[in-house]
Amino acid sequence: MEESKVLQMIFKNSAGKKITLSIEDPKDALTEAEIKAAMDVIIQKNIFKKNNYDLVEAVEAKIVTTGTTVYDLVV
Repeated sequence: MEESKVLQMIFKNSAGKKITLSIEDPKDALTEAEIKAAMDVIIQKNIFKKNNYDLVEAVEAKIVTTGTTVYDLVV
């Protein structure tokens, strides 16, 4: 089984909508404090905008792990 991980960082923008930034293959030893610090820098530096709205608040973050099983259907 192949396994993949994605770090999802959810922000609120100045229009009040949630925006998700996804990063594939985050490092294994990533801590909550490191994620929060990175999200704070993204907000402070105004790095990303979506539809001309600034990201203004870190809402949540999570690492999503997905397992994929590939079947060889040649009999």
